[in-house]
Amino acid sequence: MAGREHHYSTTVTWTGNQGTGTSGYKAYSRDHDITGPGKPTIPGTSDPAFRGDPSRYNPEDMLVASLSACHMLWYLHLCGTGGIVVTAYTDSAAGTMAEDSSGGGRFTEVILRPQVTLAPGSDLAKAEALHHDAHEKCFIANSVNFPVRVEARIAVEA
Repeated sequence: MAGREHHYSTTVTWTGNQGTGTSGYKAYSRDHDITGPGKPTIPGTSDPAFRGDPSRYNPEDMLVASLSACHMLWYLHLCGTGGIVVTAYTDSAAGTMAEDSSGGGRFTEVILRPQVTLAPGSDLAKAEALHHDAHEKCFIANSVNFPVRVEARIAVEA
């Protein structure tokens, strides 16, 4: 498996021309559609602080969601192959982005807060340790240059 490459493609199409294109900062919508072969369309925009539509996903939302989903998928995989039975998983992830004086910026941190429920008789210590392993394996977390913290809460079903 080592050395394999995987390739991904999406199409981002700007849908926000309100008749005059980008003739001025307030003259256009930031709305766009994100599509991929055989997949549903994701409605995108910019952060509302930058004139985006709060009812649509922005790139910052998508980055936090990507980190959260990657961690979850690795965690579920490691539990499934490690004899830990997960019956529920929810993550309330949050990211912090800081603007700089040039108007640009960067993420300074993302915190994942997975809440995991295990089947009775599950090994709680092993389930907790697998969060570390999942974080180490997450392709997205390994690709960013800011801290990604995991603050997991695990409960065993009664």
